Amino acid sequence: MHPLLFLENPYFPPHVTYAWFLAIALALLSFLATRRLEIYPGRFQNVMEVIVGGFDFLLNEIMGHNGRRYFPLIATLGIYILTANLLGIIPGFESPTSDINTTLSMAIVVFFSTHVVGVMTHGWKYFKQFMGPVWWLIPLMVPIEIISHFSRPLSLTFRLFGNIKGEDIVLAVVLLLVPTLVPLPVFVLMIFTSIIQTVVFMLLAMMYISSAMEEGH
Repeated sequence: MHPLLFLENPYFPPHVTYAWFLAIALALLSFLATRRLEIYPGRFQNVMEVIVGGFDFLLNEIMGHNGRRYFPLIATLGIYILTANLLGIIPGFESPTSDINTTLSMAIVVFFSTHVVGVMTHGWKYFKQFMGPVWWLIPLMVPIEIISHFSRPLSLTFRLFGNIKGEDIVLAVVLLLVPTLVPLPVFVLMIFTSIIQTVVFMLLAMMYISSAMEEGH
């Protein structure tokens, strides 16, 4: 997919340009949706409330009441990833999440947030989990735990990047070879995949943070 000319610049790669474009657009939409809140919401406010309410329900189901404090992080990731995924469906636009640098940056945020939450909840004894239940297992458990935890951001990064990049490639090929009615079911499939990948990223992020909050650490 090629970026639109008015968003193309010689100083930044397309995924950076579109990432900033999307961030500004979401900030503007958030301002417009919240500047005049009403008891009986209009269409725009109602749509935003449904989206935010859906994220809130999902968070409560996975993390429980104690996870509400992390709602801003999870909801921000969810809204940004969903809109970034869907942006690439529009011909001429590029999904920021189709670049590995974007997905890696979000995975790193989740990785550090997980361990920050663990330390905030349990103190420095949180890191005892890396040592196993008994002292003589430390040489075995420490490498296993380190590999396990560092595999999390890699999994988040490549799962999201691979699926969205694959969507962009498929869309480009379909539009090039059959630019009439055939792309319609492809668009529907891409929308479905974009939503699923957003939910998967959010679920994994919530599960990682929840595991850091558990009393077993």
